[in-house]
Amino acid sequence: MDKLFGTDGIRGVANQYPLDCETAVKAGRAIAAFFDGEKHGSGRFLIGQDTRISGDMLVSALAAGICSMGKDVYLTGVIPTPGVAYLTSTNGFDAGIVISASHNSFYDNGIKLFKSDGYKLSDDAERSIEQLIKDDVSLYKKSETIKRVGMIHHVDDAQDHYRRFLENCLSTGISLAGMKLVIDCSNGAASEIAPVLFEKLNATVKTIFCKPDGTNINDNCGSQHPGALAKMVVAENADLGLAFDGDADRLIAVDEKGTVLSGDQVMAICAKDMQEKGLLANPVVVTTVMSNMGFGFALKKMATAHIKANVGDRCVVEEMLKVGAVLGGENSGHMIFLNHHTTGDGMLAALKLMEAMQSSGKPLSDLATVMTVFPQCLINVAVKSKPEIDTIKGIARAINDVERQLGDKGRVLVRYSGTQPQCRVMVEGPTEQETKALCRQIASVVARKLG
Repeated sequence: MDKLFGTDGIRGVANQYPLDCETAVKAGRAIAAFFDGEKHGSGRFLIGQDTRISGDMLVSALAAGICSMGKDVYLTGVIPTPGVAYLTSTNGFDAGIVISASHNSFYDNGIKLFKSDGYKLSDDAERSIEQLIKDDVSLYKKSETIKRVGMIHHVDDAQDHYRRFLENCLSTGISLAGMKLVIDCSNGAASEIAPVLFEKLNATVKTIFCKPDGTNINDNCGSQHPGALAKMVVAENADLGLAFDGDADRLIAVDEKGTVLSGDQVMAICAKDMQEKGLLANPVVVTTVMSNMGFGFALKKMATAHIKANVGDRCVVEEMLKVGAVLGGENSGHMIFLNHHTTGDGMLAALKLMEAMQSSGKPLSDLATVMTVFPQCLINVAVKSKPEIDTIKGIARAINDVERQLGDKGRVLVRYSGTQPQCRVMVEGPTEQETKALCRQIASVVARKLG
């Protein structure tokens, strides 16, 4: 059996291994068995999902596996991933599970896990669950002896509880009254809750891509495709635009001029606002190796330390806990505010960005000048296998050649995706034209060797 867990849970094409019903039932048994060994367990598991058509199928299979081990399952229905983390940690569940493939297309799906404290699992815990899934025969035999099987319950007010939590994250004295927003919910998990949240906080809200049909999630919309949002912000003369991904743990923002801001830029704005208010612990901010070089320079001007973790918001959180940071995230839009929440949360990040705008009284385009973005090119190359990059002579040579050309005026990062059969080639350089050319130079070699 191949390694099941990637950078963010188990992910693949729905209805195919490992996201088929049979494996989902086994995963349910394995998850129940793993957490049965935890002390003071309640025997209760929370499951949420995004809007993709395969969600009900996989939720049902996973819940069946958990119930077969004598544990109870509580279903939230559609809810953002960070909502499951919050409800798990505040309601005494043994674990929280999300059926979602985040920003991927509708035909993919995934299984994400949170511990009872709302944090994602460690590598060791994931390996233990993988081993239990492999050992499905013994778990099946154990389930056969259980007469008092678990029951399935429905949590009808899950979104309301999560929304009230978010409302309380807005600092005292801050109001969104007078702000005009355009929200792109990616036809995903934020479609119902996000408009209500921002309207209740007195913002004027226009929504796009908020009508999920099971197959239109992330379809040329959301955090991965903010072009339509940018046009709408300008057309509506709005103060800003907010784009979430399918499970709403990412945020990409658009300023009043229609300029798209990356996760790094949003974090830089929030870091400056928090520093000025004395809220930036240490002070230090944690991002990943994918962060733009300009982010580090921006933090240096603020006299704030910059620590880089491995790719994945889970890795960022682990490093934040080590160094006592309260702000961290990824350029892709995952942002973690540990003084409020245990995981990346797109809507929470949006509130903190708007809080910075209201506190400063400045438009978003002005605040964005805190960071100068280095030209960056990212090419995803489909690969058939994932050998160590350094062992492929042609690729290693291509990388060295580009690094030699860039010197200290840029950088190269080549890594495999943790969730897809892709190699990500990223180059930053002094000009957009040169950066794109150098990135294509490496990507073509990767495609020839591994595609």
